[in-house]
Amino acid sequence: MRHDTRLFAEIEARRDNLIRLTQDLIAIPTLNPPGRCYQEICEYLGERLARSGFTVQMIRAKGAPADNDKHPRWNLVARHEGAAGGECVHFNSHHDVVEVGHGWSVDPFGGELREGRIYGRGACDMKGGLATSVIAAEAFLAACPDYRGAIEISATADEESGGYGGVAYLAEQGYFAPDRVQHVIIPEPLNKDRICLGHRGVWWAEIETKGRIAHGSMPFLGDSAIRHMGAVLAEMEATLYPLLAGKRTEMPVVPEGAKQSTLNINSVHGGEAEQETDYTGLPAPCVADRCRIIIDRRFLIEEDIAEVKREVTALLERVKATRPTFEYDVRDIFEVHPTMTAEDAPIVRTTSAAIERVLARQPDFVVSPGTYDQKHIDRIGRLSNCIAYGPGILDLAHQPDEWIGVDDMVDSAKVMALVLADLLA
Repeated sequence: MRHDTRLFAEIEARRDNLIRLTQDLIAIPTLNPPGRCYQEICEYLGERLARSGFTVQMIRAKGAPADNDKHPRWNLVARHEGAAGGECVHFNSHHDVVEVGHGWSVDPFGGELREGRIYGRGACDMKGGLATSVIAAEAFLAACPDYRGAIEISATADEESGGYGGVAYLAEQGYFAPDRVQHVIIPEPLNKDRICLGHRGVWWAEIETKGRIAHGSMPFLGDSAIRHMGAVLAEMEATLYPLLAGKRTEMPVVPEGAKQSTLNINSVHGGEAEQETDYTGLPAPCVADRCRIIIDRRFLIEEDIAEVKREVTALLERVKATRPTFEYDVRDIFEVHPTMTAEDAPIVRTTSAAIERVLARQPDFVVSPGTYDQKHIDRIGRLSNCIAYGPGILDLAHQPDEWIGVDDMVDSAKVMALVLADLLA
């Protein structure tokens, strides 16, 4: 408790700085795809953290998915060494944001401050959390200059598209090795009074049905892959969706509907490719010889990935048994196993105690319905002492008029600074 008053004063004194930093980060349009302005945001943060005494590294994820010379995958890792040896606390935030979309009433990259809220794409997910971790670290360094151990802050690429050009790459290079980093907080927007312990698993796959092209006036001479896919979709409705609805988890997943296994059909593509938007002609009259869907299967820690895949294969085989010309392929795209940090892990206990001191209430422990970069820290880095904790309301992520509350960022900065004090000071 001896650190609380000084730390809180240092953070309150930085409120305007926190607002400006968040606005500056929002103003850099780090859109993914394609991966714009990654170098610009890393350089901006690097200059800021260097002034605060951090040693800064700019790391390009060469060879990672989507990395190219036009849109290189740049990451920042900044480290501040204490006065003596000790453990390292690492704050990891992704700097990329999703597309803007329609329906905005404010400039998506304007960072407008209105009635205690900062608006913009990425305000909530998660440039507000990134700015909060910077302010928390700077306030801690001012209040506790003789701390032991180390503090790291990273800003990483491509979380919105799997994280392979960001945290996954850094983990493969040893940046999250347990002998280098001992505690990790990912400031994702999961509400300032909740600690996220992990996430469900995910399997993305492409299912393709095959047919034979023919003239659309004589479809009996062809074999429609779209009709075959219709049978697949009907079988999903009849058997797979009811099966998944009966699967429930003991993980504290939020919201309530995500406590069961789920399946989403991300896209359907069949027959003739879509023409350019300015094409004014008619489509060709052809029977579709190919149809593809992308499925997004979210599974529970109680489920086995092999069984998840067998359920889909069994469904396709049932369809094949009723359709003599039915042929299909399944192609894996992406898979991540569920992960959940134990409630008695050091970073969970310390963050929980800090939330109680700042907000005067015990935090809720939750699990995310979707994955985030904890998956790479756990599976590649072999570091299980990791949580997501940060300001912002998860439901606002990827929405038009996305915003983050200034008071929430200040409170979360106090929590993060207390965690540093309890672990390092």
